[in-house]
Amino acid sequence: MEETKVVENKSKTSKKKSGDSFISKIAGFFEGVKAEIGKIIWLTKDDIVKQTTAVVVASIICCILIAVLDYAFEEGINFLMSVSK
Repeated sequence: MEETKVVENKSKTSKKKSGDSFISKIAGFFEGVKAEIGKIIWLTKDDIVKQTTAVVVASIICCILIAVLDYAFEEGINFLMSVSK
């Protein structure tokens, strides 16, 4: 199904020094971001198509269910209103 890929974390762990400059902190942040992006497991095209299809089908089913319930409640309320007149 999915392959797990092990990525080495090559970011340097540095102890905070009181003399760290703002630029070196920003550079360290982007090194960390690059390391984390390397750990992402991207989906294949087939997986994306399957999951998108499942979401669209589930959304259509929910829309139909809500429309049917809306119609049923509207008819029920109309019936009750006609009985009470």
